[in-house]
Amino acid sequence: MLLENKTAIVYGGGGAMGGAIARAFAAEGAGVHLAGRTLDKLEKVAAEIDAASVSVVDAYDADAVNEHVASIEGRIDIVFNAVSVREKQDVPLVDLSVDDFVRPVEDAARTNFITATAAARRMIAQRGGVIMMLSSSAARESGADFEMGGFSLACASIECLTRAMAGEVGQYGVRVVALRPNFTPDTHPEWNIPEGGLDHLLKGTALRRLPRMAEVGATAAFAASDHAGPMTGAVLNLSCGAIVD
Repeated sequence: MLLENKTAIVYGGGGAMGGAIARAFAAEGAGVHLAGRTLDKLEKVAAEIDAASVSVVDAYDADAVNEHVASIEGRIDIVFNAVSVREKQDVPLVDLSVDDFVRPVEDAARTNFITATAAARRMIAQRGGVIMMLSSSAARESGADFEMGGFSLACASIECLTRAMAGEVGQYGVRVVALRPNFTPDTHPEWNIPEGGLDHLLKGTALRRLPRMAEVGATAAFAASDHAGPMTGAVLNLSCGAIVD
């Protein structure tokens, strides 16, 4: 197993994508500590993977995250931030309020900075570990087809932080990686998307399909493993070819 004897923390672990990441880590042998703001969602995921712990933690609160990281005994090998941000889309930038534009940028920068630095302090001391963040294809897309408001800038800020952190902590054996999936339909089963309702997205991908949560989770597990040891400062393109690097 890729992550046998590894310890991971997943912030936002009760969400759709956070749960997928947690399941993938657990399937590869990691002991997974789930953290988030909604206890019943966390407990549902915890029951599926036999989580090492479940904690109600506001990942926008630096003191809360620092206390949570300090409460984990032993080595922390992986910290993944899958915390959602408040964003408003489908509105042209010229019609968007300043607050609605800035909010997702501030949210993404704040929560990812908090979890990344909390993890980095612990991992620097132990001389190793992997810090992981979640971006999206919005970071590299224009508004020609999709009006994404401040969400694009929010994702771009995550990718910038990935590079900046990697440069600072690499000398201590700490890696920093971000994932950049396209829209994953199975994160929203409640949407009841009609047949053909995603054709406008599919036609913009090289593979003529969209990524699945399980694929994002499996990629995260590999990137967190020792097999990806030389990988840092990287943003993994999981857009099915919507973005071509």
